[in-house]
Amino acid sequence: MDEMIGVSSVKLFVRETAGKTLLFVHGFPLDHTMWKFQIDALGREYRIIAPDLRGLGASDAPEPYTCYSMDAYAADLRDLLDELRVDRVVLIGLSMGGYISFAFRRLFPERIRAMVLVDTRAEPDSPEGIEGRMKAIESVKAEGPKSLVEGMLPKLFAPSSLNEKPEVVQDVRAMIERQSPVGVMGALWAMAHRPDSRPDLPSIDVPTLVVVGEEDSLTPPSMAKEMADSIPGARLAVIPHAGHMSPMESAAEFNEVLLEFLRSVP
Repeated sequence: MDEMIGVSSVKLFVRETAGKTLLFVHGFPLDHTMWKFQIDALGREYRIIAPDLRGLGASDAPEPYTCYSMDAYAADLRDLLDELRVDRVVLIGLSMGGYISFAFRRLFPERIRAMVLVDTRAEPDSPEGIEGRMKAIESVKAEGPKSLVEGMLPKLFAPSSLNEKPEVVQDVRAMIERQSPVGVMGALWAMAHRPDSRPDLPSIDVPTLVVVGEEDSLTPPSMAKEMADSIPGARLAVIPHAGHMSPMESAAEFNEVLLEFLRSVP
């Protein structure tokens, strides 16, 4: 079922199926369609909620872009669960979706049954990273989201995916290019100002799976291992032949790892 649901001051687009509830949180600057292989594979066994975050996909894009934050995204998701009358979820976030997952866990820990942190990190941006985000905001302001494409695609995918999976690369290219400029600038602003989540890792007390692409250059396996080692009882899964977009690049392998974890969650 697809619908628009009002939360706080915005309406979010959400795709929903039936079963035990999984909440998928997409990355930057993407939308819920990046999870299409998971929705197709898991939708009969689990209830999947896959929203477009504020400013992205078919959801509202409030202005100004400086009103965006990880806490605002997390509050939207809490309000969405309230509207859908969902108590607890397995929270699954990729990249920026992982940053939002950390915020959601800080603010609403009672709503989380388990966590899956995909190709993400707990560290905040470095000063150089913040400067890069600000420059990207100016580029999007002048030329739109398409200005980010050529610089992002080589970082998002493993070299083999760029060469051998053009349809997946094209899907992500199209996803980026169709986003709202305000929403993309808001996400950049929110990422640049996000807090350091490393101090929170040892207090995560729900089953947690950390997943990373073997060839992820943005959040490499060494970083994922360090994060998993800091979370009590967390599992680490490395997806072969995948970069930062492991759920799309190696969907079958990703789904197998995810299903094994989900079936172990009480």
